[in-house]
Amino acid sequence: MFTGIIQAIGQIKTKDVHNKGAVFRFESKDLDFSNVAIGDSIAVNGVCLTAVEIGGDYFQADLSQETLDCSVFSNLEVGDSVNLEKALRLSQGIDGHLVSGHVDGVAKVIDKYSEGDSTRFKISTPKNLVKYIARKGSVCINGVSLTVNDISDEMFDINIVPHTLIATTLGELVVGSKVNLEVDIIARHLEQLLNKD
Repeated sequence: MFTGIIQAIGQIKTKDVHNKGAVFRFESKDLDFSNVAIGDSIAVNGVCLTAVEIGGDYFQADLSQETLDCSVFSNLEVGDSVNLEKALRLSQGIDGHLVSGHVDGVAKVIDKYSEGDSTRFKISTPKNLVKYIARKGSVCINGVSLTVNDISDEMFDINIVPHTLIATTLGELVVGSKVNLEVDIIARHLEQLLNKD
């Protein structure tokens, strides 16, 4: 589990795609890898990945074809920036919201404009995910815990404060950018319970 509070920005150091998935190496001088062990989970742009190799300033992970198909990883290249968060420890507080690291789909930035000191984004979401998104509810975009300002049809709005734009890769998004989207985990489980016979 994760919180959606980004701990560092990293870069894709290497990307090796094969016919059944890919191997990525992620590098960050700002993330403390000293307490990360092989087998630990690290969220990269909101996707929970398992560390299979660790160095002083990097870790490597295997990505399945399923992960490539359900996320924006197939579009990312060496040198691209990514949001990083180590797995939630029971001893730490939850500043964002509960995030599983299991991306539900890919959404798209439809509009971006300034609104006071904040930046407003309009995000188009896959039709099958709209029912899980509520006004003032939580969503996770590229691993960042965010509050939904408004929703209509298949679009929702979010406001990003200056700190979040600087501390994450969200400031790099432009109209047309595709992003990983994870809807609220509670909404998904509630639907499953209600649909049980």
